[in-house]
Amino acid sequence: MEAVMTREALAIELGKTGQGDRAAFQRVYEATSSKLLGVCLRILGDRGLAEDVLQDTYLTVWRRAETFDATRASPITWLVTIARNRAIDRLRSAGARVQTRPVDDAFEVADDAPLASAQIESADEARRLNGCLEELDDKVGGAIRTAFFEGVTYDELSQRQDVPLGTMKSWIRRGLLKLRACLEQ
Repeated sequence: MEAVMTREALAIELGKTGQGDRAAFQRVYEATSSKLLGVCLRILGDRGLAEDVLQDTYLTVWRRAETFDATRASPITWLVTIARNRAIDRLRSAGARVQTRPVDDAFEVADDAPLASAQIESADEARRLNGCLEELDDKVGGAIRTAFFEGVTYDELSQRQDVPLGTMKSWIRRGLLKLRACLEQ
């Protein structure tokens, strides 16, 4: 289980690590190792290599923690940069090369971003939906938002609102019918 640590607390622990505090180093490791492993794994694509690079990363952190400056970078940014650089170094040492193409080839690459007209249309639809949600009773609109935008189950919603599950389902069903009618206008 990864420890949760604020940015300020992590900066303090890195400072202590720079002074040779092994317990502080352990806390830094516990708070950041899964994130840094994810960075290494994303770059290397191999868990064994990623774990090796993670170990190298923390050796570097132990040796260079006294150089960390919280006024220049956040602690996690500093740590991720070290992990990223170590992973890229490992790729390079293995002879991996990044495939590059001439800049003129960029004109042939399709842009997958939606067209501006589609983005405007989508924004208009979102405004209409939000307007219709505002017309609903607060508890019903809130339940629909929570269920559909946050992925909370009806059962969880009924427990949060302290109402029977059937009541929650009825609220949402009636609310969705009102939404549909509003959106069809």
